[in-house]
Amino acid sequence: MASPLSKGRALLCCLLLLGVWSASNVEDAFSERKLQEYFSGSPASKASLVYFRREASRSVDVFLEQLENSIDALRDYGISVLKVNCLREETSGYCREESSVGKAYLFKGQVQIRELPTDALFSVDAIVANVLFALLFNEVKYVATLEDLRNVENALQGQSDLVFAYVQAVGTAEHRVLMEAAFVYGSLHRFALTTEVGLLKSICDEESNVPASKLFFCHCKMAADLGQPCRRTLMEQPLTTLNVHKFLKLMGEPLVMEVMADPEKVSTAHFQLGLPLIFILTQKETQEADRRTAEFVAWRLLGKAGVILLSRGAAGLDFLLRYNVAIKTAAEGVKYLVLKDTDEIVALVESDKQSNTVPEYEEEEEEEEEEENGESYEQEIQDDQVVESLIRDRKHELPLGPIQTLTEDSFSPALAVSDYMVLLFYASWEAVSLVVMQAYIEVAARLEGTPGISLARVNCWDWPRLCTRQNVTQFPTVKLYEKGGRTLTYSGMWGTEAMLSFIKLSGTPGPVRLTTPEEVEEYLRGKSSPLPPSVSVLGLFDSSTCDVKDAFVEAAAALNGYVTTGIYSGKDAAVLANKYQVPLPALLLARPGSSKRSTIGLSKSSAQDMAGLLQRALLDPFPEITVGNLPEYFQLRKPLLVLFSSGALSQADEGEMRLLAGEENCQSFLACWMNLENTPVGRGILKAYFGSPLPPLPLLVWVNPHSGGQVFAFPSGQSITEASVLTWIEKLESGLEVPSTTLSDEDWKPRLPAYDFLSRMAPSLPEFTIYSWRSNQREEGAAVPGEGKAAEVQEDPVEDSNMAEREKELPTGGDLRGTAPRLAAREKQAKRHVEL
Repeated sequence: MASPLSKGRALLCCLLLLGVWSASNVEDAFSERKLQEYFSGSPASKASLVYFRREASRSVDVFLEQLENSIDALRDYGISVLKVNCLREETSGYCREESSVGKAYLFKGQVQIRELPTDALFSVDAIVANVLFALLFNEVKYVATLEDLRNVENALQGQSDLVFAYVQAVGTAEHRVLMEAAFVYGSLHRFALTTEVGLLKSICDEESNVPASKLFFCHCKMAADLGQPCRRTLMEQPLTTLNVHKFLKLMGEPLVMEVMADPEKVSTAHFQLGLPLIFILTQKETQEADRRTAEFVAWRLLGKAGVILLSRGAAGLDFLLRYNVAIKTAAEGVKYLVLKDTDEIVALVESDKQSNTVPEYEEEEEEEEEEENGESYEQEIQDDQVVESLIRDRKHELPLGPIQTLTEDSFSPALAVSDYMVLLFYASWEAVSLVVMQAYIEVAARLEGTPGISLARVNCWDWPRLCTRQNVTQFPTVKLYEKGGRTLTYSGMWGTEAMLSFIKLSGTPGPVRLTTPEEVEEYLRGKSSPLPPSVSVLGLFDSSTCDVKDAFVEAAAALNGYVTTGIYSGKDAAVLANKYQVPLPALLLARPGSSKRSTIGLSKSSAQDMAGLLQRALLDPFPEITVGNLPEYFQLRKPLLVLFSSGALSQADEGEMRLLAGEENCQSFLACWMNLENTPVGRGILKAYFGSPLPPLPLLVWVNPHSGGQVFAFPSGQSITEASVLTWIEKLESGLEVPSTTLSDEDWKPRLPAYDFLSRMAPSLPEFTIYSWRSNQREEGAAVPGEGKAAEVQEDPVEDSNMAEREKELPTGGDLRGTAPRLAAREKQAKRHVEL
């Protein structure tokens, strides 16, 4: 009798022999039939994948092995697999055509519907995915751009929901999962597919260049309004068959259920799939508001938890009066909680926390210490980045074109021969300076050939004393010098258009004095000025308002370069005031492209107050908020009514928002909008407000960062009209609406203090300095290298008539040019860092 060991060896030998046989006889692994015989016995609706073998090779054997392995998977979908051996006298035309080499054919009945390259059928997943994709070609749309996706969504609005997936490539396992889901759920939902990374990045925050496959559920059936985009819910789990089945099952459940039963006895599909249940406790008086809150929470937790509206009036639940939320999990049952806002509900699920206890005093101290340590660590990182930029960029050169390079020797002569000299003070090794230099070069190119205007630069690393004498306390700094003594310092954004506008508007000192009513009318129409279009401000005064007129003249001079100002104080001032229906003294504002004149009455005020009044009056009544203009509107300290959009506003939405921005409401809040295509940081703002995934756009949001910091979202089911929005604002101001989140009451300030570069510069001589008799004279009073004393800023304005004589008395030279900054050795310790 054979031993168990000998039996095992015999079995192993059989398996090895079987493996060799299967590898060398793949063509016999599944049945071969002649094509006409097969078609004669198959129904007209039968799908078949047919391969015509015309040659014998290792690559063909590998393909046939994968084809054999896919038979069972394809049979589940009613698809047969047939191999026709052309080497055995097959008479089919496919065997005679050279074009059939390296291809498999998909038939429906006897009709060929698709040819598939065998190179694309490299695995069972690829075979199943490509065959189903071909059969479901009309049911599963391939989209390449965001516009294509929106067109598909718009066509389905009010009719069906859309399941949209991104896969890395056609033929992958994830592609097969999607196609199998489309085969099963095709009667319930429509499906779409893409492999374009750009499309994925346009609808969700994705930083990776090769992102993982993702699946979205687009809620188009409930979006009956064609102007309302479909909400999209992201499946956060990997794209597998089981996860897709669970996800689609959850998407088919009601958004919010309403019950009056004991939570212990409530069970839904979410709970059966292992997800928690969130109960929003309500009562008759607040039921509508609580239902909106429950819907808002349900959208944020879609696919993560079930949300149920639980009436406190249910029998036996009287004790719930002191609670407002309950959570039920399979592990711990039901817990009742008191939470402050919807963010805490979301955090309860996402962070898997089931309590909201207040931390002990010792824990608070530990958190403060961690924050301090974190800030110290960030400061060390910033210091390292500064040192790195010193070494990396100290010799970086840019194509400067028509921009002059000034030194201590050439500074005064250059100012003397130029009507208007624009000067950029910068540091050649500092990152922001290099970025601003790029924009400055573009400005110079645009102004090249303009008579009377010259552009130049001064490297403050080479000439620190020159920068100090010009009162340059930070860099980059742009100053405009006019022959005769007037000097303006630019304080706008570091963009080409903004700097260009400043330079052009600075060419005409304000205010322009107008002498006749005809000149006033031409000025307001913008016909008398060759300057770029901007808001024109006109001051109207008579002989009795000299103090106010002087304040206006001083304020206009302070705003020179940012606004065009004019003044009329002639004998016809009263006639003009009557024409424009404004009492004297007054201001008239004319915006480019508009015939409407805004008027502002004036009273006795200082020049500073009037400058502030002018700056506020120049603001757009319905602005598009950008990174550049947000500080101006934020300083108004008004609540913000912001319409977030993924592109230009529709005509209807813009019209309603401009009504909300009218004079009746502008004193109470600021109506504005943000285009996320122009200002991508808006996505981060929405993520901070509402978490992930982002809510559908356009989205109207009320936020008051100056009082309470509460954030409210306009109900998604309502149309944006002046009446509906004002009613909603009244409710939220009365406390009848629940905030989506509450902003921190901490001061809004930079994460780290500004780095004081100037204090690191002039006094200490760098190593390897090339000494000369001039440099020795210059540095007689300098600090010893390494002591690191800060340079004292001396105010010596260029307007001083004796400036040129004083400069002649000073030694000149370039002792710091071409040198490397001295870097002290830095110890590698946890909490210590030696700076420059």
